[in-house]
Amino acid sequence: MNQRAVSKTDRIILTLGEEIVAGKYVPGAALPAEADLCQRFATSRNVIREVFRGLMAKKLIEMKRYCGAFVTPCGHWNYLDSDVLQWILKHDQNPQLIAAMREVHHLIEPKVARWAAERATSSDLTQIETALNDMAANYHDGAAFNRADIRYHQAVLASVHNPVLQQLSVAVSQLQQAVFERTDMPGSGKMPRTLRQHQSLYEAIRHQNPDAAEQAALTMIASSTQRLKDIP
Repeated sequence: MNQRAVSKTDRIILTLGEEIVAGKYVPGAALPAEADLCQRFATSRNVIREVFRGLMAKKLIEMKRYCGAFVTPCGHWNYLDSDVLQWILKHDQNPQLIAAMREVHHLIEPKVARWAAERATSSDLTQIETALNDMAANYHDGAAFNRADIRYHQAVLASVHNPVLQQLSVAVSQLQQAVFERTDMPGSGKMPRTLRQHQSLYEAIRHQNPDAAEQAALTMIASSTQRLKDIP
């Protein structure tokens, strides 16, 4: 959720949502009563009820008649919600989450690469190439390089033209950012190899070679997995 120009309701959702994920309110625990939340946030019951609806949409709470709002089990949370993912990765309350997300990523990325080679339009190729060029241009700036890397994968996913898969774009981007934060090591020399791998995938997509695209994706997955294993 963009914290600029957000409503009071959204700001309260952000506050309570992060507190839930951070463990202030554990699964099964009740949130404070409406009256207490009204006092804390200096707002009305109508606003708090909107907040509850927002937290329910993120699957963070459930409402029990005559009892109030209760935190749901972690397994019920909406992990494809960008706010929920950001909070979880920030507070690292679920160390298995990255592993679980990577399993999903590994399942779909080779297929996405194959389909991109089959379906990418000239406009899609331009978007992928632009991101790739940005990676090359920011060769010595790790943060900018990583941002371009994320845009590259978003462009590849968009080139498949599958609206259902497109919904995974936010989750994939959050996962990549989390991996970058855990594996970035100055002087490790990972960027030249990463750039070559992305260039190989782009060339396979550009030449409409699904087999080569899938193999390029598998190579990138193997490198990323190894970097995570190398974390002390």
